[in-house]
Amino acid sequence: MKNLKLSFWICVFLSLVTIAQTKEITLEDIWSNGTFRTERMDALHSMANGQQYSVLDFNRETRSTSIDIYDYKTLKKVETLVSSANLDDILYFTDYTFSEDESKILLATEQESIYRRSTLGKYFVYDVKTKTVQAVADFKIQEPTFSPNGKFVAYGHENNLFYKNLETGEVIQMTTDGKKNEIINGITDWVYEEEFSFVRAFDWNADSNKIAFIRFDETNVPEFSMDVYGSALYQTQQVFKYPKAGEANAVVSLHVFDFETGTTQEVMVDKSYSDFYIPRIKWTNDADVLSAQYMNRHQNELDLWMINTSKNTSNLVLAETDKAYVDVTFNLTFLKDNSFIWTSEKDGYNHIYHYDKTGKLINQVTKGNWEVTDYYGYDEKAKTIFYQSVENGSINRDVYSIKLNGRNKTRLTKSEGTNSAAFSADFSYFINTFSSATTPPEYTLNSASSGNLIKSIKDNDVLSQSLTDYKTSNKEFSTIHVNGNDLNMWMIKPADFDENKQYPLFMFQYSGPGSQQVANRWGSSNDYWYQMLAQKGYVIACVDGRGTGFKGAEFKKVTQKELGKYEVEDQIEAAKQLGALPYIDASRIGIWGWSYGGFMSSNALFKGNDVFKMAIAVAPVTSWRFYDSIYTERYMTTPQENPTGYDENSPINHVDKLKGDFLLVHGTADDNVHVQNTMRLVEALVQADKQFDWAIYTDKNHGIYGGNTRLHLYKKMTNFIDDKLGDKLEANKEDKTKNEIKIKG
Repeated sequence: MKNLKLSFWICVFLSLVTIAQTKEITLEDIWSNGTFRTERMDALHSMANGQQYSVLDFNRETRSTSIDIYDYKTLKKVETLVSSANLDDILYFTDYTFSEDESKILLATEQESIYRRSTLGKYFVYDVKTKTVQAVADFKIQEPTFSPNGKFVAYGHENNLFYKNLETGEVIQMTTDGKKNEIINGITDWVYEEEFSFVRAFDWNADSNKIAFIRFDETNVPEFSMDVYGSALYQTQQVFKYPKAGEANAVVSLHVFDFETGTTQEVMVDKSYSDFYIPRIKWTNDADVLSAQYMNRHQNELDLWMINTSKNTSNLVLAETDKAYVDVTFNLTFLKDNSFIWTSEKDGYNHIYHYDKTGKLINQVTKGNWEVTDYYGYDEKAKTIFYQSVENGSINRDVYSIKLNGRNKTRLTKSEGTNSAAFSADFSYFINTFSSATTPPEYTLNSASSGNLIKSIKDNDVLSQSLTDYKTSNKEFSTIHVNGNDLNMWMIKPADFDENKQYPLFMFQYSGPGSQQVANRWGSSNDYWYQMLAQKGYVIACVDGRGTGFKGAEFKKVTQKELGKYEVEDQIEAAKQLGALPYIDASRIGIWGWSYGGFMSSNALFKGNDVFKMAIAVAPVTSWRFYDSIYTERYMTTPQENPTGYDENSPINHVDKLKGDFLLVHGTADDNVHVQNTMRLVEALVQADKQFDWAIYTDKNHGIYGGNTRLHLYKKMTNFIDDKLGDKLEANKEDKTKNEIKIKG
C-alpha cells in the first residue's frame, strides 16, 4: 500500500513537471504580453575619465527618467547626474548627448519619427555645474549637435541650419534658402537617409568656428505621394521627393559656414563630377582641413578628398574602385598626425588599413579569408585597434585587439556566439554584449587588455528560466551544398520530432546583398513564432544563399546586375534537397519573407512552382524599377543601362507561372517599399487570372506595427500557413494522442 501511494505521488510529480515543460507559445505571448522581453542597457555612454559610464534609467513609479553614473570597477551607481523628476520643464527625456567636456547635456523630449532614422523633437541643454536648463528652441528641431567647445548648438529646422549661442542665447540662421521638397541644408534627403544611413549632413570643425554641410537641391527629383486615411472625413496626402532607379537625384554640393565672417562658401574639389554622391563628410584634426567622400552614381568609384577650407585647395588622397560597388562605412578615423584608419574589401575581404595623411599606404592591419564586421576605435597610447570579426566562423562574432602595425592580434571574447563591445573612453575596459542561439543577451565588464571577465552586469537568466516551461526546440546550425557552394543554414524541428514521420517545411529568408539571417545569436520575435510553428508540427529552415554577407566579396557580389536570379535559384535548390529528406513532405513546402525577402518569396513561388506549395510576401519589391536610386543602382546600374536585369527577375513579370497559394501583405503608408509594388503585382495577377490572398494595413509603414497590428498580421499568416501546409497536422496529432492512450493503458 505504501509503495502504491509513493508511485502515485511520483506519477503526479512527473505529470506536473511534464506539464510545466510543455507550455505552448501563443501569438499573444509574442506580440501582446511581453512574455519574452529581454533586459537591456539603454543609451550607454563612457565618461571621458574612462573609469565611469552613464546609462539612461526609467523609474516606473515616478514616470521619470534619469542619467545615472556607474563605476566600471564596482558597477555601483556613483550618482544621478540629472533626473527629470527634478526638472520643472521636462516630464521625461528619451535620449541624451554630452558636450565634449561633459559640462553640458543635451536632453531629447517629445521625439517623433519622420522616416527610418530621422526624428523631430524638443531639446534642452542641462548645465551640470549650475543645474539649470535652457531650451534650444521653442519648437521641434532636427539633429541638434554641440560644438566641440560646448558653447554652441547647431540644428536643422524647416530645411535650414541654425546655431544657438548658449552663453548669450542668440540664435543665428546660417542658411535661408531651405524649402520643402526643393532645398535641404545640412539634413539628408529621403534616399541618403535610407541608403547611406545618416541624417545629420553637417559637421563642426575642431576649433568650433566652422560648420561644413551638404546642400540638397531636389527640385527636379520626382515626387511620390501616399494617401493618409486617418480618421477624418477626407484623407490627406504625404508628398515627398523619392528618386526611383534611373530617375533624377538631388543635386548635392558642399559648403562651409565661417563663424568669423558670418558667410557661407561652396567648396569645390579638383575634379569634375557629374551625377555624383557625397556620402560622408568629416573634419580632420586640423581645423581647416575637411575630408569629403565623393562617389559616382554607379557607386563603383569612391574618392576621399582632403580640402583646405582656408586656402581653397583640395587633394585626392584615396581612390577606391570595384567592378561591382564600393561600400561606404563610418570607419574613417583620423589619428593625431592625421594619418587615418580605413576599411576596404580591396583584397576580397573587408579589412582594416592604415594610410598616412597623403593617402600613402602604411600597412594593411588585418588580413585573412574572413571579414572585419565592426571597427570600435584606436587607443593612441597603446597603439592598438579594437574591432569585431567573423574569424571564428561566419555565423559568429568576436572582439579582437591588434597593434597598429598588424602584430599581436588577441581574441578578447571567449564565448562562441555573437559578441559586441562598448569600450571605455581610455580603452581600459569594455562592456561585452553576448548572445547565442541558446543564450539570451548577457552584459559583462571585461578587461580590454586581456578580455578577461571582471564582473557580470546584467543577464536574462529570468527569461532563460521561464523558457524552460515552454516546449521549445534547438536551432540547429549546419551547411547545405547548393549550386556549388556550402551555404549556411539553420533548422528548427518539432520538440517531439520523429524521424519516421513526415513534416511540412516552412522556409524563411531575406537574401539581400550583404545580409545575414543564419547567425549564432539570440533570436527576435520571429524566432518565437518559428518555435510556435514547430509546436504545431512544422519544420522551419533558413538558408543564406549567394549574395549574402560575411563570406567575402566574391560570394556577396556574384548577384551584381541580376538581383533575384542566383538567390532564387539557391532557395529553390535548397528546398528540393530538403524536400528529399525522409522526414520532409516534399508536397508541403512553403516560403516567406519581408521586403527583399518578400521579393524573393514571390519569385520562389512563381519560378519554383513545382517545389513550393505556398508563399507569403510582406512589403515586397515586385519590380526594381519601383525602388530607390541609390540602393537599386548600386547592384543593378540603371534600368536604362540594364533593362533585362531589371525585368527578367522581377516577380511582376512571372505571375503566369503561379500554381500554389500566395498571400500578399503591405502597409499603405510604406515610404520605403511603396504599396505601388503590391498594387501593380495585384493587377498583373488579376489579368493573368491567378487567384491569391492579400491584406492591406491602413496607414502602416514598412514595419507594419502599432497597436494590435502585429498580432493581427501574424494571426493572418499563421492561419494561412495552417490552411495551406497544415492539412495533415491534425491527423498526426490524432495518431499521437492514440499512441499516448495506448501507452498509458
